[in-house]
Amino acid sequence: MNGLQSPFNPSGPRCLSSAFHMPSLLSRTLGGMWTRIPSSSLRVTGADRVDFVHGQMTNDLRGAPTPGVVACAFLNVRGQIEQFARAYRRADDVYLHLDAGQAPALEARLKRYVIFDQVEIQDVSEQLRTVHVWHEGTLPGWDVAGGAAQTLELGGGTVLGGRVNRTGTAGVDLHYLVRHEEAVLSALTGLEVPLADLDAARVRAGIPDVIRDALTGTLPPEIGLDVGGPLPAISYRKGCYVGQEIMARLEARGNARHGLARLLGPQEWPAGAEVTADGKVVGQAGLYAAGGSVARLRKELVDGAAVLVDGVPAQVMLAAPVT
Repeated sequence: MNGLQSPFNPSGPRCLSSAFHMPSLLSRTLGGMWTRIPSSSLRVTGADRVDFVHGQMTNDLRGAPTPGVVACAFLNVRGQIEQFARAYRRADDVYLHLDAGQAPALEARLKRYVIFDQVEIQDVSEQLRTVHVWHEGTLPGWDVAGGAAQTLELGGGTVLGGRVNRTGTAGVDLHYLVRHEEAVLSALTGLEVPLADLDAARVRAGIPDVIRDALTGTLPPEIGLDVGGPLPAISYRKGCYVGQEIMARLEARGNARHGLARLLGPQEWPAGAEVTADGKVVGQAGLYAAGGSVARLRKELVDGAAVLVDGVPAQVMLAAPVT
């Protein structure tokens, strides 16, 4: 795959399994931490690749530079999220990075819309791997003053990086070929940190993960994907796509009934758990981490409101995220 050629080392840096219970160690190692991201991916090629993908997604791929990356959602006709991806516009293809297991459904969806478009869609999930480097300034070869998508030399090969905020600080999603993973991971600095600690960091920062927080089936403005949100993935000026009429209506009226908030609670609940207040359903909770979760909640709930999450007492937190 053009631009995705690199090496990596699974037995390199040791894991830090309790970073959020060890703040002094966390502060000393934040710049050198990285985490493996369970992923799947599609590669779209052909003369019409940019226009075709642009016409299916919520964000503006045509307006992205080459190389460039934009977060985006793929909606149904009711404006509800079916898939979330980061779309990389490159010289020879469009690379769509998704959570693990998501590529087949998006591939099937995209192929349904191919009519006269000159595009080819390929599932390359088995060929690629992704890690997230928590702080972009610690990735060898990465230009912190450069664009959001960059190719760089690492471990003797070429890899693809995208600037992504998964923790409250700008980091880099690093994509590389499986056959090169030993050399790539060996070239990374610092500690390998488990995915659970990455989840804890993003929950503290109030950043949703559409798949891990079980937020498919929701409207993008309800869960922080709107312009100005913690995970912006919409352009209201890009033109038509499936679900675009609903998004335009929500922008014009500003009447989304739910918004993204955080919940604090003493014990774990499952992602997607029902949130109730006074016996009424008021939203749904995301993955439990760091003593709580992000959540999609009714906007009339006030800061500090007492709710139940799957029967577990919790408290609504609307204030600025903990950093």
